[in-house]
Amino acid sequence: MSGTGERPPGGGGGEGRRVVVTGIGVLSSIGNGAAEFTRALRAGRCGAGPITRFDATGFRQQLAHEVKDFDPADWIHHLPHEELGHATRFSLAAARMAAWDAGLEPSRLRDLRGLVTIGTTDGEAAELEEIVEAEVTGGGPEGIDPSAVRRLPPHRLALAIVQELRLPDAAPSVVGTACAAGNYAVGDGFDAIRSGEADYALVGGADALARRTFAGFSRLGLVASDRCRPFDANREGLLTAEGAGVLLLESLDAARARGARIYAELLGYGLNCDAHHPTAPDLESVARVMELALSDAGVKPDEVDLVSAHGTGTKTNDVTEARAIRQVFGDDPPRTVALKSMLGHSMGAASALGAAASAIALARGFVPPTVNHRSTDPDCGIDCVPNRALPAPLRVVVNNGLAFGGNNASLVLGRHEEDQR
Repeated sequence: MSGTGERPPGGGGGEGRRVVVTGIGVLSSIGNGAAEFTRALRAGRCGAGPITRFDATGFRQQLAHEVKDFDPADWIHHLPHEELGHATRFSLAAARMAAWDAGLEPSRLRDLRGLVTIGTTDGEAAELEEIVEAEVTGGGPEGIDPSAVRRLPPHRLALAIVQELRLPDAAPSVVGTACAAGNYAVGDGFDAIRSGEADYALVGGADALARRTFAGFSRLGLVASDRCRPFDANREGLLTAEGAGVLLLESLDAARARGARIYAELLGYGLNCDAHHPTAPDLESVARVMELALSDAGVKPDEVDLVSAHGTGTKTNDVTEARAIRQVFGDDPPRTVALKSMLGHSMGAASALGAAASAIALARGFVPPTVNHRSTDPDCGIDCVPNRALPAPLRVVVNNGLAFGGNNASLVLGRHEEDQR
């Protein structure tokens, strides 16, 4: 891409400032921080392991994807981290990582207009479980720890970032559109930067492993016995996970002015909600959200090199999403990968981690694999890049997030090339 102001392949569908990703913060079961996350994606690392966050006795399956080697004190310097819930600690740490990765100290952000939007499915569900257990076993409200109640409000996932980084002109908000919430949050930041309403945005998603969520998926019969195998002929389901992904977005002009390293350009996004079914995705709606995103980005289907799928490893989701992809992209669709094979299903963080991985793949020129794969389900009919990453000069990536209730969100990201000098 030259310095003529043109966008990657499609030419761009929206007016306003161009938006780029300059910082990435990640907490995941395969690694923390952008550098370790990149190495893990290349290696096809799988983060599944025995559950330690809660007592899983009595469940038939007892595996999940937990964040490891995380000390909140390394990232939380002003707020008392012991008074924050697990998901809030994750979101706050990932936000500080993203700012650090972008080369922007919080002191430099304080003079700018900012937006902080975090998506979540469960909020602080683990804290709610603690409160309920204390009330039941303690004989009433007297047994509840007041500090646990203070950790409960989900708005703290964004508010704590503003407080910790001391950002007086940043507007915090939390999006609760379940497993598509991370993409929703990135779209919110994209609009704010594109329109000029904000100078930077810290956006993404966070969730902590919770017994309630694990039990719900177990009762639905959707938890795999050993590994998540999206698009596999013998897939059994998902493995629940935790983590956070936060992107720092700013305008291309601002990034260039300070000589920032740019991962990718955010070209557009699409949202819809069909309310078709509490849990099952609707094919037409999934296809439509990708069409909306491509239209917003000004990108044609044949210009897309990779789809980062929602790819849960459940029977219904994988077939429906694969068919929707073929409906949009034709009988020879782009490579389609499922990061949940490595990361597990981290709920509100899932599509944010997918956006981070998409930006990294564009910048580093490779396709992350779908691991744990044996043989592709012929009803899916896609190339899921089984088990090994591939080098590829990617130009455009579509990142999907599909949620219960038909809440769908799709992002389009493009490779950024510096001006020819």
